[in-house]
Amino acid sequence: MYYVGVDLGGTNIAIGIVDENYQMILKDKTPTKAERGADEIIRDMATLTASLVERAGLTFDDIEAMGVAAPGAVDNEAGVVKCCNNVDMHHYPIAEKLKALIPIKRICLANDADAAAWAEAKIGAGKGCDDLIMITLGTGVGGGIVMNGKIYAGYNNMGGEIGHMTLSFDGRPCTCGRKGCFEAYCSATALIAMTLEKIEECAATGRATTMAEMVAKKGKASGRTAFDAMRAGDEAAREVVDAYISYLACGITSLVNIFQPRVLCIGGGICGEGEALLAPLREIVEREQYGTDAHTDKTELKIAELGNDAGIIGAALIGI
Repeated sequence: MYYVGVDLGGTNIAIGIVDENYQMILKDKTPTKAERGADEIIRDMATLTASLVERAGLTFDDIEAMGVAAPGAVDNEAGVVKCCNNVDMHHYPIAEKLKALIPIKRICLANDADAAAWAEAKIGAGKGCDDLIMITLGTGVGGGIVMNGKIYAGYNNMGGEIGHMTLSFDGRPCTCGRKGCFEAYCSATALIAMTLEKIEECAATGRATTMAEMVAKKGKASGRTAFDAMRAGDEAAREVVDAYISYLACGITSLVNIFQPRVLCIGGGICGEGEALLAPLREIVEREQYGTDAHTDKTELKIAELGNDAGIIGAALIGI
């Protein structure tokens, strides 16, 4: 049996075919062009799906189900995207629209972060694990929760918005309109802002920092700037990294205390720092979490393993 997974993003529609052993056999993507109407986006989704099925040497009779991972809230039972900020879909019957264009037996929906967490729980960092939380550190902070072997989405399919729990009351402004959100301190966007603030502080006080040279050379700061400068011995950069990891540890400790997952995995570009990120993070979380007895089973902090394919694979696995 084969399953189609669709990761609907604001930039690209990524689609793959996954076999019954959870292996991706073919994938491709096409620009979303999110400014268009939803019907046009769905037509491109259907066209690329049909192309992939043909290129894989299959027919739609071979496709057992199709899963679509979309940002925002979805109603899986109704096959409706309730709201989607990156793409103009509001109470949009995506399953019905797709079935009118391609002969798919069954279409399932999930939030994109939930789908990624589901994939990591099934075949990635938490393989064989029934309780996992995944956080993605990107432009924002995404999150997915798997509890007792099921995706947790809340009664209204809006659960798991980890990025918008409060980390600091009345703190930094967040794009959601509130202040002090986890996202406002721990996204890659937040890390870049902290880096630039430290560069300005150093310039004002006459303190040297290689971060300024890096930014001048590349024309912009990135989530790697502070980490790269820290490795070069820059003390100001170390202060940025230490502050960032402290904020991240604070949020993760709260998640561990509330959910006690077997695995908490971190995805997104910043996770490329590997142990430079994880080692100090583990030290703080293990010290700060509730129940610090050495004999107590503790949540394992890991780097997510599936990268950009997590959304596609997770969407496909929803139908299995």
